[in-house]
Amino acid sequence: MHASESISPHPTTEPRVDHTSPHIVVGITDAQTCLNLKGRLRALGEAGFRVTLVASPGKLLDQTAAEQGARAVALPIHRKIAPFSDLVSLVRLLRMLRRLGPDMTEFSTPKAGLLGTIAARIARVPVRVYMLRGFKFEGATGWKRRLLLATERVSAACAHVVLCNSQSMRAKALELGAAPAAKLALLGNGSTNGVNVDHFSPGQSHVREAFGIPRDAPVIGFVGRLTRDKGVPELVESFEEVLKIVPDARLLLVGWFDSAEDGLSPLQQACICSHPRIHCTGRRVEDPAPYYRAMDIFVLPTWREGFPNVVLEAGATGIPVVTTESTGSRDSVIPELTGLLIPPGSPLAITESVLKLLRDPQRRSRMGTAARNWVCENFSDAQVLGQVAHFYSTLVREERCRRGGGSDFRGTEQSSTRFGPR
Repeated sequence: MHASESISPHPTTEPRVDHTSPHIVVGITDAQTCLNLKGRLRALGEAGFRVTLVASPGKLLDQTAAEQGARAVALPIHRKIAPFSDLVSLVRLLRMLRRLGPDMTEFSTPKAGLLGTIAARIARVPVRVYMLRGFKFEGATGWKRRLLLATERVSAACAHVVLCNSQSMRAKALELGAAPAAKLALLGNGSTNGVNVDHFSPGQSHVREAFGIPRDAPVIGFVGRLTRDKGVPELVESFEEVLKIVPDARLLLVGWFDSAEDGLSPLQQACICSHPRIHCTGRRVEDPAPYYRAMDIFVLPTWREGFPNVVLEAGATGIPVVTTESTGSRDSVIPELTGLLIPPGSPLAITESVLKLLRDPQRRSRMGTAARNWVCENFSDAQVLGQVAHFYSTLVREERCRRGGGSDFRGTEQSSTRFGPR
């Protein structure tokens, strides 16, 4: 085993001796993305899969694998463009896949999606899924945009299935020729994990008291990475305008200053941290549910998404949402019923929408109720993760039958679907 690659088996995740139990490798770039896999890995395990989680080293990798009943493989992958390091990571991924011999792979996030699907194709993994969570090139221009789009096409070409997590994501992929229609799949109404609607629900919260926010002060909330691509600069700018009309308003930022390429400048970070009406956790919050309950309005002014789970969490908590018409994001609300859609990059549009909702408590209440009902009906984690487990079980079963060996693996029955050549 290579010195920079380590496997940390958890006692509950030792490989089963039953050869009919399929093995899936789920790969992402950075360990922090493990936050988006909670529930997904366990659902696959409960469907009969042996699950291996691959990501760059980090506490979240080992913690998530242990909690979700998976095996962790720490393999360094750089998020930024780094040709030499990327080649090293590709070789390590290839060696790992040849050693593990999985029945199926699911790679997502731009860099792991590219390197992982290439390695899986070279290793001739029987079923290869590229999970499309969002288009990074939507925040780029010029040669970088062209390069990022090219990498999406390569990832799709190396996969059997490109699983999109929103309708508009699938439409955008088709429009730009990122993948042929035969490979593009969408399960249900989208979403990667769905939402635990029992946990994310209306209720009491200690958050206002913890941050010294008066009970009757209007709170505008945000949850996620504090970056440019999430629209945080526009949100802060619009909040200054909101304060001119509603001076007792508060902005609650539940998230951390990410050091990614779209990270905020030191000056922007300082302005946020020193603002008397902005409350920032400045760290990853393990359980954001109490924070949603402290909000009156949730705002996600993002430039690019796949399908923002934070919007569903806010909706399940009974909060109206203001988000953008960006790819993926526009699928997360029903306009004028569960929330409002605005153009990305417009502080004025944020200000107008927030003020419109702050001035109409009854409308906020109706929207919040409608949002919770919609999320419960369409995006519960049991429903969304069940669809994923069914779909993956079907792909493995069909591939085993296609190879002529039959299949003792039943998984969960689902109608047969074929995506592209093998």
